[in-house]
Amino acid sequence: MSEKSPSTPSSPTQEPQPQPISEFKSTSGFKRIFSAFFYSAEGFRSAWKNEHAFRQELLIVVPGIVVALLLPVSALQKLMLIAVLIWIIIIELINSAIEAVVDRVSLERNPLSKNAKDFGSAAVLLTCVLAVATWAVILYPLLA
Repeated sequence: MSEKSPSTPSSPTQEPQPQPISEFKSTSGFKRIFSAFFYSAEGFRSAWKNEHAFRQELLIVVPGIVVALLLPVSALQKLMLIAVLIWIIIIELINSAIEAVVDRVSLERNPLSKNAKDFGSAAVLLTCVLAVATWAVILYPLLA
């Protein structure tokens, strides 16, 4: 016979036990939105301060956005050029978060930790390839 978990009711009339909630979990409503904005700003500051790759990518993305806005292409094409650049930053932030969690768990070498970091790095690389391909497809008619 299998043992039921504490959150599974043992009979149809018994209510499930509530899961514990992290003390770091924010409240609801406007306060949550306000707090989320400041957490996000802190995330950007931390990424700029601690992540060399984030700084390098931002130094390419920001001028790229300016160039995209100045190019004689349609609004939709400008949006696509800017979107793929922003995706690079988004995926880099997710990659940095994965790396931080892995390092928080253990600094010891472990094949699973290596896989997690390598997968995040591969995601950044694929996003960069997508950005280059998007820019090439949109700019080719202008340069040909």
